[in-house]
Amino acid sequence: MNKNITTLHNIAQKQTRKIIGLMSGTSLDGLDIALCEISGAGENTAVKILEFETINYTDDIKTEIRKVFAQKTIDFQHLALLNEWIGLLHAGMVNNCLQKWNIHAQEVDLIASHGQTVLHAPKFLHQQEKFPNATLQIGDGDHIAVKTGIITLSDFRQKHVAAGGEGAPLAVYGDYLLFSKKGENRIMLNMGGIANFTYLPASLNAEDVFVTDTGTANTLIDIYTKHYFPEKSYDKDAEIAQQGSVNQELLSELKNNDFFRKNFPKSIGQELFNFEFVQNALSKTGLLNISAPDLLATLTRLSAETIAEAIQFVVKNTGTPIEEFKVYMSGGGANNPLLVKWLTELLPCEFQKSDNLGILSDAKEAVLFALLANETVAGGDYNFGNSKIPSVTMGKISFPD
Repeated sequence: MNKNITTLHNIAQKQTRKIIGLMSGTSLDGLDIALCEISGAGENTAVKILEFETINYTDDIKTEIRKVFAQKTIDFQHLALLNEWIGLLHAGMVNNCLQKWNIHAQEVDLIASHGQTVLHAPKFLHQQEKFPNATLQIGDGDHIAVKTGIITLSDFRQKHVAAGGEGAPLAVYGDYLLFSKKGENRIMLNMGGIANFTYLPASLNAEDVFVTDTGTANTLIDIYTKHYFPEKSYDKDAEIAQQGSVNQELLSELKNNDFFRKNFPKSIGQELFNFEFVQNALSKTGLLNISAPDLLATLTRLSAETIAEAIQFVVKNTGTPIEEFKVYMSGGGANNPLLVKWLTELLPCEFQKSDNLGILSDAKEAVLFALLANETVAGGDYNFGNSKIPSVTMGKISFPD
């Protein structure tokens, strides 16, 4: 037997595994690195975060990614070069963290790398009949495995697409295994660049679990903050937005998009929610000279209303009063006081950060990909009974030699 297969078999037999989860989202902030100790699998999974760090992307890294990010026309050579380059960058960041944490690579069983999304194209968006749903994450797993010396699982989203999904959101799998609680209806709300949530029923019935993107969370706010204030990457603590007022005419035009009328579940990215999306709405409403505070207030309200409306729709279909739900927030949007304030006004239910469930909200997505790797190596069968949530294991395995 190949020695790598033997090693993988031995890892699968362990009672606990040390797995590094890597996550870089569409906001292009940087790489989240979570070293997790995971025991068990399936509904018996337990996770402890041993170390966590976010390595910010430099302006140079962001510039190179933006040359291909959510673009229909690109330099194909640059995309191919980036695939290797991002893999090496992420591997270097992992190695630096291990050195800082005084942990040897041999002490780590697996790396679970989400990669850097550069295109997300569900069929309803690309509208080309002969082509299926598509999504693309770069940052080659073989490069990570070779440079770190650690078996690496990557490219998780492709199996989801192959099994009939759109490749997103994938948080549902970890949410269900880690955060379901008997007797409590939960909404696990992640507000990164794009907002998504998982409904976890109090019954623990996997067939009733629901997950969807809702639309923009921080993406448009970040884009226009940087547009007006190049020295800022985001509207920290909504300082700018809180100085403005919501323009209802613009808000109505922004919400007048087919995506918001499309049936749930659905997924989306900056392929739709981008600079041009807002510019078109500003042109149609004659508000091209709107002030920065008013525009950021309106974009923040857009995120709040579309998230709330999506949650209300799903909750209504459960037959359970919304007051009986608890919403657990994660992602950068959970730190936006104006967004959170409006959400709590729009939804009459209890709000908390996922920190209160024992997982740092900033680390949650990286941890969830570590969980996916754990399931691929050591998990069993579980059935969501729902073609929109394929009951599959995910991740391609790369050996270090």
